[in-house]
Amino acid sequence: MLFPGVFYALLAGFLGAVASSSAKLSLGADYLKGVCETGLRTWGEQRKFRQPGETTACDWLHIPLRLLCGGLLFTCNAVMWTFLAKALRYSSSSTRTTVTTTASNFVSSAFLGQLIFGETQIALWWVGISLTFSGLVVLQRAAPNDRARKDE
Repeated sequence: MLFPGVFYALLAGFLGAVASSSAKLSLGADYLKGVCETGLRTWGEQRKFRQPGETTACDWLHIPLRLLCGGLLFTCNAVMWTFLAKALRYSSSSTRTTVTTTASNFVSSAFLGQLIFGETQIALWWVGISLTFSGLVVLQRAAPNDRARKDE
C-alpha cells in the first residue's frame, strides 16, 4: 500500500487537473454549447435545418452548465488544498510531496485533456514529463532515514 502522504499527493494532483479542466469548460469558447448541440442531435431533436432566429435548449442550457463547472472549479481547488496539506503532514519531505503532486497533475491533465477536449500531446511534452518522473523516482529512492544513518 502507498504511504498516506503519497496517496494524498496523487489525489491533490488529480483534483488540480479536474479543477483546471472545469475552468476551461466554464470559461472556454462555447465548448459546452457545442457538446449540448451534439447531444441534442444525437439523442433528441433530429431536424437538421432550423429557422433563422429559432432557439434551442442549448441557447440557455450552456449557462447553468458553465456555472456548474465554475462551482466544480472552486470545490476541486478547496479539496485539492486539503489533500495537499494532508500530504505534506504525512510525508517526510515537502519536495517529495511537491514532485508527486506535480507529476500526478501532469498525467491527469493529459488524460483529461484527451478525454474531454480531444487534445494530443507533442513529443516535447512527453520528454518533459519523463524528466519529471525521473526526478520523482530519484526523490522517492532517497529516503530520509538513509541520510540520517549516514550522519551517525
